[in-house]
Amino acid sequence: MLERTRMIAGHAKLPQGMSASEIHQTLTVTIETDHQYWVILNASCTLSTQHAQNFFSSLLKGFSLMDGCDPIVNTIERNYHGKAKTALITAVKDAYKQYSAIRAKTEI
Repeated sequence: MLERTRMIAGHAKLPQGMSASEIHQTLTVTIETDHQYWVILNASCTLSTQHAQNFFSSLLKGFSLMDGCDPIVNTIERNYHGKAKTALITAVKDAYKQYSAIRAKTEI
């Protein structure tokens, strides 16, 4: 299975006053995709509660990075209403940059 998937990560600074910021200075988002169509199979983040982590993962599952970052960002905007919203979006955009760099290398 691992040969057929890829993992990318993105990072962002957490806002002050969050419980997660007491543990981590930055928020990390990891995204596992299928190898061919870049569909998100699983996603995780370093938010402090398991519930928030599971919710974030469920928001991203099924999106294809080939469709761009905007559909994912729009989904986070509409559905996540916590202090970490901006950090989550920034980290997802950072992960998308990793995807773009990988795609640029493989298309040469």
